[in-house]
Amino acid sequence: MELRQLRYFLAVAEELHFGRAAARLHVSQPPLSVAVKSLEKELGVTLFERTSRRVGLTPEGEAFRAQVRELLEGLDAAVAELSEVHRGIRGRLRIGYVSSASYSILPRAVHAFQGRFPQVELTLSPLTSAEQLAGLAEGRLDVGIVRDLVPTPGVRREHVLSEGLVAVLPERHRLASHAEVPIAELVGEPLVLFPAELMPGYLARITEALESGGATMDVVQRTVHQETVLGLVAAGVGLSILPESVARLRMPGVVARPLDARPTTELSVVWHGTMGAAARAFADHVLEAGAEPPPSEAT
Repeated sequence: MELRQLRYFLAVAEELHFGRAAARLHVSQPPLSVAVKSLEKELGVTLFERTSRRVGLTPEGEAFRAQVRELLEGLDAAVAELSEVHRGIRGRLRIGYVSSASYSILPRAVHAFQGRFPQVELTLSPLTSAEQLAGLAEGRLDVGIVRDLVPTPGVRREHVLSEGLVAVLPERHRLASHAEVPIAELVGEPLVLFPAELMPGYLARITEALESGGATMDVVQRTVHQETVLGLVAAGVGLSILPESVARLRMPGVVARPLDARPTTELSVVWHGTMGAAARAFADHVLEAGAEPPPSEAT
């Protein structure tokens, strides 16, 4: 049984006239008649009652017409949906992102993307850079937004933005009154940072910045979430070094000050292998968000 036979049958069943059905299908009538007779023979039933004056459906033909119509409508819908997925206007995208991106580019990118592609479902997962790279390699993520990417086989990247690193201090800390914090003043200060194995590039960037000013890392607590880092700083456990966008997350008892050497950190959008149309569109919105000026701080 061929799909062509089913389409021919349905046209005749709806027109109840072989000539009109042939015209609708843009075929000549003899091949249409042959195809329908072949279908009847294959099914072992008579689908049409034919006379010199009219064509009608048998009870078997009536039942078959309903099933074939539903089948072909479902097939046409599936083909249309497949085309939309291929063109990136329908489907599902699994996005990973470092939590600091939610204070800068992510809200703008998601808002713009959903406004343009409302039928693409976004699944957003806050993950460390290392977790995202593993998710991309294992096919659990389509796109990632990572910080200070460590070169990884199979992973492709595009630069989104660079931003300054800032010292995050308890408000009563001796350096909190400074307009900027000299890195040399951080010698011996206890630090609250992220696990090195989960954010290796970012920790390497901080190490480089501290060593450039003659300081070394004295990490007393490691945690994954920036909100937890800020809470531990507020509690006086230590100070931290975070991207300047995190300063937008206001937390009582904490102040953020730029570092005198003005070290920077980098956000990148990453993917593994070939990027689909929807993923490419989302990445473009992330890049556009990165090119926009950051929202101004409330005064």
